[in-house]
Amino acid sequence: MESLRDIGYDLSAAVADLVDNSLDADATSVEIDLVHDREGGWVRIADDGCGMTEGALDEAMRYGSSRSYGDSDLGHFGLGLKTASLSQARRLTVATRSTLRGPVRIRRWDLDLVAEIDDWQLERLTPARAPAHLVEPLRDRTGTVVLWERLDRLHTSRRHDGEAAANRLATAAREITDHLSMVFHRFLDGEAHSEPLELFVNGDRVRAWDPFARGERHTQILTEQRLALEHHGEEHTVVVRPHILPAQQLFSSAEAHDRAGGPNRWNRQQGLYIYRRDRLIQSGGWNRLRTLDEHAKLARIALDIPSGPDSAFRTNVAKMTVGLPETLRPALRALVAGVVARAQSSYRHRLRALPAPETREAPTGRTVTIGDQWPQISEVLEQNLADQPELLDRILVALANVRPAESSPPAAARG
Repeated sequence: MESLRDIGYDLSAAVADLVDNSLDADATSVEIDLVHDREGGWVRIADDGCGMTEGALDEAMRYGSSRSYGDSDLGHFGLGLKTASLSQARRLTVATRSTLRGPVRIRRWDLDLVAEIDDWQLERLTPARAPAHLVEPLRDRTGTVVLWERLDRLHTSRRHDGEAAANRLATAAREITDHLSMVFHRFLDGEAHSEPLELFVNGDRVRAWDPFARGERHTQILTEQRLALEHHGEEHTVVVRPHILPAQQLFSSAEAHDRAGGPNRWNRQQGLYIYRRDRLIQSGGWNRLRTLDEHAKLARIALDIPSGPDSAFRTNVAKMTVGLPETLRPALRALVAGVVARAQSSYRHRLRALPAPETREAPTGRTVTIGDQWPQISEVLEQNLADQPELLDRILVALANVRPAESSPPAAARG
């Protein structure tokens, strides 16, 4: 069991894996709570899905279990519930209810108990013996509640009851919110299903983060492409949707530009956004098709893995990385090259489409027009600040936002 704790999950990815299970159970609402207490706190993931029967719960908690997955299921390896949970905590407790009149069933894995008795003993608890915050969400509904305790991967110091531990949980809540808003954005805004998913972290609703800023007027949504993929003798179609985001000064607001930068910020968010069953698996990066480039940071491309050839894309257990099939690479490399060329052009000419020239009054009182000098200004700045792209952008945007000076009569005529 200890050896399975280190197969690639971080906290946010582990929580996302449990949200996958909730969606597979037809949940429409999932609540994630991170609570601090004197023992270091706990994490709870509670959904309103169909719950599990006695046999299904025992199978879900058993190591080495297997099950078949439907075409729309987000589960993939049969390991997520146990492995994702115990990658972050030393005690995992699951409560579930499959009918309103049925009982609440509870099972627990405790790594410290397993080590103490040297036996893989899965505990069976009654609601009376379980923590109140485990069974409370199931009081009047079906669903499943997953509780993580003894958060040794989050709290690495010996003291778990102080302000530092509470701050770590608060920071973790923000990171989880950012991650879920990105990974499940198609579910949160209703793209994946007619009824949008409701996700809450510590009572705050998670809002979808659209990687492609499609609500911005200047976002370029390029023509959808369909690439052929042969896998195990069968033909499949990979749908690719390229986007070019606006340059900074073309966003509707500074806040909108900052939000579009994403959790990893602009440079690291460029590239491929790979989805499986509408769930985002990879957010940015070029998968060895090319390298990250400041001038290509406006290019983001959605790619949907079709039903069937899952093994061709080599998704890892934590559902955070994807390998591209070699047979798909030539066509995808050509497509990426074309999209990046357009993105680079948009980046390099991001000041050419500005409004009419603006003026400002120089210290001498002379009115200076800078609008008609944009090409020269841009060229000089880019030559001298090529190695400082963030500073370059700030200077260019500041110049772009210069307001016209009030017209004044010549100095000699005043008075």
